[in-house]
Amino acid sequence: MEDASNELSMSAEKGVSMSEKGVKRSFDEVEDVERTLDAGEIPEVAVVAEGEDRTTWFVWLLVACTSISGLLFGYDTGVVSGALVTIGSDLGPAQLSSGQKELITSSTTLGALLGGLVAGVLSDYLGRRPVLALADVIFIGGAIGQAVCHTVWSMIGGRFLVGWGVGLASCIAPLYIQELSPTRLRGRMVALNVVAITGGQVVAYGIDAAFENTHGGWRWMVGLGSVPAAVQFFFLYFLPESPRIMIRRGNPDEARAVMTKIYSHASPEQIDLKLRVLVGSVKKSIEIANTTTFWQRFQSMFVNPINRRALIVGCGLQAFQQLCGFNTLMYYSATLFEEIGFNQPTAVGLIVSGTNFIFTLIALKYIDIIGRRKIMIFSSPGMIVGLVLASISFHYLTRKTDGQLILGSDYPRSWSAIVLLSMIFYVASYATGLGNVPWQQGELFGLEVRGIGTSLATAVNWAGNLLIGSTYLSLMDRITPAGAFGFYAGLCLLGWIFCLFCFPETAGLSLEEVRVVFRHGFGIRESERLRREKRALARSGAGKS
Repeated sequence: MEDASNELSMSAEKGVSMSEKGVKRSFDEVEDVERTLDAGEIPEVAVVAEGEDRTTWFVWLLVACTSISGLLFGYDTGVVSGALVTIGSDLGPAQLSSGQKELITSSTTLGALLGGLVAGVLSDYLGRRPVLALADVIFIGGAIGQAVCHTVWSMIGGRFLVGWGVGLASCIAPLYIQELSPTRLRGRMVALNVVAITGGQVVAYGIDAAFENTHGGWRWMVGLGSVPAAVQFFFLYFLPESPRIMIRRGNPDEARAVMTKIYSHASPEQIDLKLRVLVGSVKKSIEIANTTTFWQRFQSMFVNPINRRALIVGCGLQAFQQLCGFNTLMYYSATLFEEIGFNQPTAVGLIVSGTNFIFTLIALKYIDIIGRRKIMIFSSPGMIVGLVLASISFHYLTRKTDGQLILGSDYPRSWSAIVLLSMIFYVASYATGLGNVPWQQGELFGLEVRGIGTSLATAVNWAGNLLIGSTYLSLMDRITPAGAFGFYAGLCLLGWIFCLFCFPETAGLSLEEVRVVFRHGFGIRESERLRREKRALARSGAGKS
């Protein structure tokens, strides 16, 4: 392993120096890089293409088109908030009960959980692009099905169908973007999909507000989700398949043509080197798959201490993201604000989703500068403060109604305003850290178990989403709004403690180094030691140059 690490370092130094001097790589250097594949992966600095830090129009169009999946993800999870308060008696009952609202909401999450579990395996067989196209067809069918339904159960069925589309898209869109983005811009390109998700939620609230006072407006709310899905389905025809899938199917020439568009400023020799590395990595992954069974790799997630610790961190962060109660605001904010006395609850919900969108943009700028661990440690207390303030506000707001929110009651405007401000503060804190960091989960796992690890962590996310979405209204009824938000604050406190003791800093570390961090415990100090050494080496190298 030490020899492999030395080879990696030598390859990295070669990659940097050759890119700076613009000298062509020799065949021997190509072989050096390929030999480092025996270590499992190549650090991103090991192979450098000219203009790698510049984004071409091809990549921008590709990412923009693929991120429509994120937009659909956000839209379909956000639009239900406004639909629930405007359905009225259109589905049969004079008023939807709390249980019916929970079923309508959680059916989407259940579908997403199932769709996400099969998405990765399906895309390995069919390719990334066909699975995204399948998700679009499901989105269109589910949106139209909801728009024309006339019973509660048909609405639940439509939401469940849309959930399958959400699950497929949420898993494959980031993967497709990652495999078609320039190496040094991969993180930012994938993160744009997160921005699209929050942007979709903002669009959903805007549509909800526009049709709030229209008879049958909720049908337009859910039905319009078919439009972006149809647009993406059309443009997918013009997008290429992932080069990794092309190589797996024995089409290296097609993969090279796509990589030439991605690295349009690179020389032919540099493209050849990139292609050789990709061929080698695909070959390595196939070898691992052929020498071990799926069950053996799955077992190693729990038996191998390094994999187990990585899985605990990945699943723990995803559980924290959902159990903090954030998605209750996405699903039920309009219902909540209507109950506390706001005349335009959907418009008020738009303020909350807009806050989420703006602070997600801020997070994208600073997540690599501040670091994943620090941003979690600093932002989580803000969530706790926001939820505690909301709990206190609900206590005084509902004193005349025995702690319960009763639609039509005359609540003090001052306490209603404080509830809104606490929600804004809570959402801003969430978007800055917890809304983004858990999706960096792929860097926690080694190459041979990365698919399994990320699938398990994602499954925990959707399972937590299902639990929160299906119990929120019942929890509000049983332990009062003050108790429910106090309970979420307690869960956030536990999540913050988990981050303090179990979540190491991974920013600036290569994938190999992240794996080393988990050798002896959760590696809080080890990760900081490695980062200090790397910064010292970087300063030393800069001084010599």
